[in-house]
Amino acid sequence: MRNPDTTRALWQIHFCVLLWGFTAILGKLITLPALPLVWWRMLIVVAALALLPKVWRGLRAMPARSRWAYAGIGALVALHWLTFYGAIKLANASVAATCIAFATPMTALIEPLLTRQKFQPRDLLLGLASLPGIWLVVGGVPAGMHAGIVAGVASAALVALFGTLNKRMVDGGDPLTVTALELGAGTLMLTLLAPLMPLLVPAFSGPLLVLPSTTDTLWLVLLALACTLLPFALCLVALRHLSAFTAQLSVNLEPVYAIVLAAVLFNEQQELSPRFYLGVAIILGVVFAQGLLAGRRQPAHVEQVGVSESHHLAD
Repeated sequence: MRNPDTTRALWQIHFCVLLWGFTAILGKLITLPALPLVWWRMLIVVAALALLPKVWRGLRAMPARSRWAYAGIGALVALHWLTFYGAIKLANASVAATCIAFATPMTALIEPLLTRQKFQPRDLLLGLASLPGIWLVVGGVPAGMHAGIVAGVASAALVALFGTLNKRMVDGGDPLTVTALELGAGTLMLTLLAPLMPLLVPAFSGPLLVLPSTTDTLWLVLLALACTLLPFALCLVALRHLSAFTAQLSVNLEPVYAIVLAAVLFNEQQELSPRFYLGVAIILGVVFAQGLLAGRRQPAHVEQVGVSESHHLAD
């Protein structure tokens, strides 16, 4: 008979995944362009974490070298969120969520390059197996959404990159402190990047210091607190009773939840062809196969829970 604590933890992790699925939905509901959307989200999360004395104690105890390293990772996190929400604006929530699923095979290819681990030929084969799914996804969306796919794939690559770098910093600090530091650095980076954004990616740009509308403010607070900090806290509790392997398989359902929610709330299935959904099925099949073949691994640094739409707990 399953341990009650394990059962409760499974429900908690699935609730977290559902909340993460809503990040794409809220990104669609918020009318702000990608840059101010991400800037406000990060600022709200950092402001909330700054109220915790534990965060400041952890920051003071962290070596300067680690602070700079996490700040650099935070810049990558900010670019990940920028491209993710940019993909939603350029395409839709379903496309953006599907592209994030590419992060798992990308991590398998990027991680050996950065960590000097032995490359696994099986990971290359799984990556090749996902190519038909990618082809179907691209062919299953209107041509006007292809720019969104490019942004989404870039977002997935950034997940793989900063996730791998975070793993190299394992045990470098308290997870809440690390999250506050990374998101704080990301907020600063976006502030500095804002004047250049109209020249670099006009579709993402927008004023930062203009207060959002009342409706957008409500959605932003929900995005920052209910879809970022709340699942972060729940995951910290749930991972005490779940293996990283079990948690990762559950988290892989995030694109499924996001796509179902987008279909129910926005009727996005009317914008996408059956080829798109067949491609999604192939890509998710590869993602789950990769998790099953990888077996039970040690969990990654848990602050990744708080900073990405794709949460590689067991990479």
